[in-house]
Amino acid sequence: MLIDPIIEEIHKIRDEHAKKFNYNLSEIFNDLKEQERKSGKKFVSLPIKRAVRKEEKESKKCSVT
Repeated sequence: MLIDPIIEEIHKIRDEHAKKFNYNLSEIFNDLKEQERKSGKKFVSLPIKRAVRKEEKESKKCSVT
């Protein structure tokens, strides 16, 4: 398997950041949100796209009159 040095560096940085918060996802999330706030940049949250099952798509197609 090919080892990508850029991906390896990203994994290292992410692991170092997570270690600072004892791998606590809530604390990691709060820190990232704080970094966003301090950056002064505008961040956009898009609505969640829900997956539609194939059967649901088929039933919707058939029920249209």
